[in-house]
Amino acid sequence: MKNETNFVAGIVLALVCGGFAGCSDDVTYQLSENWINAEVVGFIDDSLVMVEDYRYWYEFRESWNGTYSEDSGCENTRLCVYNYRVQEDGPRSCDTSIGYAGYSGQLTDSVVWYGIFGSRSSLQLWKVGENGRKHYSLDVDNDGCGVGFDGARAHEWLDGKFIVIGKQSLSAGNDSCQYAVLDTTKRTLTYKRLDENLKWIQKCDDVRAWGEDVYCLQTFPNADQIGHLLVNGVDQGMLKINAAIGPFWGNMLELGNNLCELSDEGILKCLSVRWLGGTEKAKFVDENGNTIYLGE
Repeated sequence: MKNETNFVAGIVLALVCGGFAGCSDDVTYQLSENWINAEVVGFIDDSLVMVEDYRYWYEFRESWNGTYSEDSGCENTRLCVYNYRVQEDGPRSCDTSIGYAGYSGQLTDSVVWYGIFGSRSSLQLWKVGENGRKHYSLDVDNDGCGVGFDGARAHEWLDGKFIVIGKQSLSAGNDSCQYAVLDTTKRTLTYKRLDENLKWIQKCDDVRAWGEDVYCLQTFPNADQIGHLLVNGVDQGMLKINAAIGPFWGNMLELGNNLCELSDEGILKCLSVRWLGGTEKAKFVDENGNTIYLGE
């Protein structure tokens, strides 16, 4: 009797589906034409910038049984290189092969990193002029500290390695890890606490190395937002101006909306160009007050 009931139910379902084009859903998919939410990822030099943006997709589904559903999201994330000093017709180059992974920041003057730094760490690198990305699985170790952190920034460091720091990790107390050292050759990530030689960088908002020298950006949370540049713990006194300091972007940094280039001799040269940010397109202003739009 049970098999007979299932057989009848199957016939009824087949007849119903026949009236709704075989029970298939009617799907409408749309991808926006415009690239939006442009964000500066890093600077290659004093004229080229790397910008990330993406496109939205929208899906409307009408099921065979008369129900409706809608969904949306973003995909086709790309990373493009633009000239931000002169208005040009679109980017110099773009990589659109990454899907929607998102970027985390600039590693060197021509490499962007993205991925996860933590107990299960993976690293992906994109290099200017190359399509696609390189994937790395990392062996993670804790050297003298107990509590790790999610990496927020990664910069060039001593001995050809890279330093990884969290949003507040440098000032972490007790046995919490304060920074990590990334070795891309050995594919290792080692969490550490600062030793006596590096304790001075606890007060840094961002830190990196040039050769054997350690550079530190420090801001003070007061009304003036006065910033300082320290090299090997010595205050250079070059950034004592009333402007907020942005992070290191390769050899570039932001003072207020002004872009400045920092050499390995500790010499700071501010450019006659300003970054205005933007939503759909990143915007810069050149020395003549002309707005440079980056985007299509």
